[in-house]
Amino acid sequence: MAEEQFVRSSKAGKPEAAGSSSKAKVKAFPSNPEPLPLPVYDNHCHLEFEFDDDLGVMPWRENLDRAVSVGVRGIVQVGVTLESSKWCAQVATEDPRILAAVALHPNEAPLYKTKPALDQAIAEIAALATQPRVRAIGETGLDFFRTEGQEEILLQRHSFEGHIRIAKENNLALMIHDRDAHEDVVETLKRVGAPDKVVFHCYSGDTDLAEICIQNGWYMSFAGNITIKRNQHLRDSLAMAPAELILVETDAPFLAPEPYRGRPNTPYLVPITVRKMAEVRDADLEALCAQLALNTEAVYGSWSEGF
Repeated sequence: MAEEQFVRSSKAGKPEAAGSSSKAKVKAFPSNPEPLPLPVYDNHCHLEFEFDDDLGVMPWRENLDRAVSVGVRGIVQVGVTLESSKWCAQVATEDPRILAAVALHPNEAPLYKTKPALDQAIAEIAALATQPRVRAIGETGLDFFRTEGQEEILLQRHSFEGHIRIAKENNLALMIHDRDAHEDVVETLKRVGAPDKVVFHCYSGDTDLAEICIQNGWYMSFAGNITIKRNQHLRDSLAMAPAELILVETDAPFLAPEPYRGRPNTPYLVPITVRKMAEVRDADLEALCAQLALNTEAVYGSWSEGF
């Protein structure tokens, strides 16, 4: 999550999500980009968020249909609350193009006020983690941008450590949310013991963090913010990353790439980010697409398995 103007919607799965004027509202979403030459995956998105009251939310099946039409064959739908994680686990059983990640977002943890209340919620996440279409624990991690106060930070750390253990117990990928907390995230992973598969969602570090990820075999997932001029540190990190450790995501509806900043992001905009990745890495586009798909399946497994 990155911006506060988005709200969750229970209407994401309904064709009439935008009401009687749904066709007009859907037209306000960005146009489809040029399709990719080979299919890839969006390994992190939130299809149930509304962009704003006027635009509403695009029904998730329509969203995925448009994604498939441009070469995005599947997505990982990511939970950030207990309620949304349950929805993610459920919707992944309804469409073979969806896998689920479940967790309490770092900024969610302090809302439970006490460790016993937080532990109860974490136990419910652990139960969801056993479902065959749940392939990652996330997004979890540390966020010092919004969380202030010693007690709040302690709860956030407690939650992160609990989620790490769930990932290891279930042999699932750990999907990291890291905002203004690079050193603390790395320290926690090393102290508690990282799972075999760690993904730095919406990679936000510089080349120093990239080097740490490379040394530990941790995946770096790049989003539409690599297209923004000021984010040279992201492009530098992408350029130095081994091909086998990079992933692509949208974090939809956040972080729309240029030229759509300020508009809702969606999985069907992945091709814009992939083409930018190819430019930054001076890579053949087809070869990059094939590598991204291979990497994503190495982290999350087969999209058809368990459906």
